[in-house]
Amino acid sequence: MAQYITIEEALDKVKEGDHLVAGMAASEGREFFTQLHTVSKRLKHVTIDNCLPLSPYEFMINDQYKDHFTINSWFFSGDLRKAFKHKNIAFIPNHLHFAGTKRSQHIKPNIYIGNATMPDKHGFVSLSLSNVYEKHMIEHAELVILEVNPNLPRTHGDLELHESEVDYFVKTDYDAPILPDTDPNEKDQKIGELIADHIHDGDTIQLGIGGIPNAVALALMDKKDLGVHTEMLTTGFMKLYQAGAVTNKRKSLHRGKMVAAFALGTKELYEFIDDNPAVQILDGNYVNDPMIIAQNDNQVSINTTIEIDLTGQCASESIGPIQFSGTGGQTDTATGAQRAKNGRSFIALYSTANVMNKATGKREEISKIVPMLKQGAAVTLSRNDVDYVVTEYGVAHLRGTSIKERVDRLIKIAHPKFRDALYEEAEKLGYM
Repeated sequence: MAQYITIEEALDKVKEGDHLVAGMAASEGREFFTQLHTVSKRLKHVTIDNCLPLSPYEFMINDQYKDHFTINSWFFSGDLRKAFKHKNIAFIPNHLHFAGTKRSQHIKPNIYIGNATMPDKHGFVSLSLSNVYEKHMIEHAELVILEVNPNLPRTHGDLELHESEVDYFVKTDYDAPILPDTDPNEKDQKIGELIADHIHDGDTIQLGIGGIPNAVALALMDKKDLGVHTEMLTTGFMKLYQAGAVTNKRKSLHRGKMVAAFALGTKELYEFIDDNPAVQILDGNYVNDPMIIAQNDNQVSINTTIEIDLTGQCASESIGPIQFSGTGGQTDTATGAQRAKNGRSFIALYSTANVMNKATGKREEISKIVPMLKQGAAVTLSRNDVDYVVTEYGVAHLRGTSIKERVDRLIKIAHPKFRDALYEEAEKLGYM
């Protein structure tokens, strides 16, 4: 059975050269990682794998610890982007459904550190807010340390764990991290309405985070019998369920259930999913598998991108060679949805962005639909896998189209001030 220890005793378990894995986002062991830097003097060459860390941990952001800790991440947060200059942080290229399995084929973790609910009367804990790779890594780790916390929602799915499978519990009492519900702006609302026009009663939906996905959720409030099969369960889905738009009654897979691999949102979301049998947090290797997603008839995938070129290539995770976020589940969900009967996939973006011109020192407006991606940009979704592209100026359906047809359709949804220049560049590149 798991032994109860203090945070200090948990930190003593870390040895020089160890490989640690943290739970994703709201499932990371916050107290452990908040104090990890305090034992740095006796440690070197410790590697930590994480995914969307939500706190500015000293070991991660302070360059005085860069010779002690190496951070590898499946998905960058803002704190990781800022600390990348310390040169002890690296990105792990991945499709999210393979994140845990492929990583464990490369290196086995010495210690897994995450959080969980308090054990119930049968000795089971729930991993609560994420099952993307957590249970898989727990099975492969030499030591498992869980911060058990009475404030975490007890979620259902296949993320229950008996205390006999855990080495150490640490009692904690912090609130689950909150992701505020972003209010959509005017552009978000327009894009949300354009996407909602292509979503039908009975469709099964996947959404991400941010203003555009939130706007899509708001635009779906009048739909009927929507289902949910998504990588991330957000507050927007909760609102759709409470409004009666989501019932999951017409799903072809897991009928009657919302299915997700992790949850992140408001306190209200956590209260909603607590002990709610209508919500299933299942293994990310299953939830995000394109072949599983494809089993949902009428599956709709909705994601965003940073920029798209005139052939349809989407750079959704980097700005040139600079890693910004991660692949996440974009390719998983987009390709899975298109394999589904009557499935559709949407990539959304603003037509322009305001960026700093290094030469002039002033901000300028640029098109996000471009002749060619920035040099070194990672292609998150290949042009072979793009279906619908949406800006505030309209919808371009690219499925099955030629390069020439794509150029014409994408330029028509670019900002009007850039359209002539885009046509000129397309001709120079031989696209037209």
